[in-house]
Amino acid sequence: MGNPKAFLSVPRKEAGYRPIHDRIHDYGEVEQTLNSNDRRTQASRCMDCGVPFCHWACPLGNKPPEWNDALFKGDWQLAYELLTTDNDFPEFTGRICPALCEKACVLNLMDHNPTTNREDECAIIEHAFSEDYVQPRIPSRNGKTVAVIGGGPAGLAASTRLNQLGYKVTVFEACESAGGLLRYGIPNFKLNKAIIDRRIALLEAEGIEFKYNQNIDSTKLPKGYDAYVVATGTPTARDLSIPGRELNGVYLALEMLSQQNRVLAGMQFKNNELVNAKGKDVLVIGGGDTGSDCIGTANRQGAKSVTQIEIMPKPPVGPEDPNSPWPNWPRTMKTTSSHEEGCTRRWNINSLEFLGKDGKLTGVKVQEITWEPNPEGGRPIMKPVGKPEIIKADMVLLAMGFLKPQHPQFQDNVFVVGDAANGASLVVRALASGRDIAEEIDRKLSH
Repeated sequence: MGNPKAFLSVPRKEAGYRPIHDRIHDYGEVEQTLNSNDRRTQASRCMDCGVPFCHWACPLGNKPPEWNDALFKGDWQLAYELLTTDNDFPEFTGRICPALCEKACVLNLMDHNPTTNREDECAIIEHAFSEDYVQPRIPSRNGKTVAVIGGGPAGLAASTRLNQLGYKVTVFEACESAGGLLRYGIPNFKLNKAIIDRRIALLEAEGIEFKYNQNIDSTKLPKGYDAYVVATGTPTARDLSIPGRELNGVYLALEMLSQQNRVLAGMQFKNNELVNAKGKDVLVIGGGDTGSDCIGTANRQGAKSVTQIEIMPKPPVGPEDPNSPWPNWPRTMKTTSSHEEGCTRRWNINSLEFLGKDGKLTGVKVQEITWEPNPEGGRPIMKPVGKPEIIKADMVLLAMGFLKPQHPQFQDNVFVVGDAANGASLVVRALASGRDIAEEIDRKLSH
């Protein structure tokens, strides 16, 4: 390491977010960037660990000590080459990854101020694009073909790896553009879609063929390919089947999020088709990242008020989680940029009934609950506390996760990857799954 003691004198410095009064009025990315000198200084904090747990924590096996050292020394091109050895799309993870590597950083154990790996990663890849380090790599072909069903993170990762190994890759995407959840689930204020377009253009220049608006039935895969990658994600959201679900004003989270992203891309919708929170009291049911994205989007659309409820207990306020100690991921209270922009948050709240008038939602009957240990083991028992109450709401957004898909018995040249195989998870895990499946396909087709 260039300066193995820098962590003793250099404090952690994050780029931070744009001011709330500024960012709340647009869909531009909320996160700011440090200048290159400050970024290199932050990279110097990566200490010469005996055991770098960041390697272990990252599903991709990312190696922050190596590329942070190159960044600190000003060798941006080497940093880029080291970074992309493991991570095919650092421009995505550098923006939206929860940075498991930082939670496993030895500095996080010492003083809860880990190296700024995620921001460093984003800076490296953006510098690489601006300096034209990123150029199309045209591989020699091996005469074999692979069909990838789904152009989300896992499908894209599998595609680029297979393409570089010499396979002719065709991506069949059900939507009008590639990206999957990156494009149609994650708001622009977290990931500008021009970042995705830039990468897709590069993949096309490298020889990957994209076919859009192709809703492929996994039981009727297109013929003529040597192998198939099923990367269809988790298309079915977890619904809430309680009385009043049919009322106008109750939506699945992605009905709002995907539509808003399409609107920003120039697509037009009729007024009666719009899922818009302007002037409404919005209730978000679900306390995860998707719920947070709904909050930020609702506020930007001009919601009158936003409330978020979660059926599970309030997580402990960090930075440490006794039940999941370092270097594991701490399940602590998370406050996102969207939460900072304004919402009421409540925990241990169970939804009982959607209430309405003349077919339109007016509120939700909820019940405060508590969780008690199950004497027989397994899931704790939910018990009501006090009396039910009504939360006023013109709009409800259901953000309770996604159902793990079920697949038929495939032939041995069909490989299920990412969320389609494992259920909804992190983008970085989908990328790792896509990369690993490409290696598995290559081993199979090479023999």
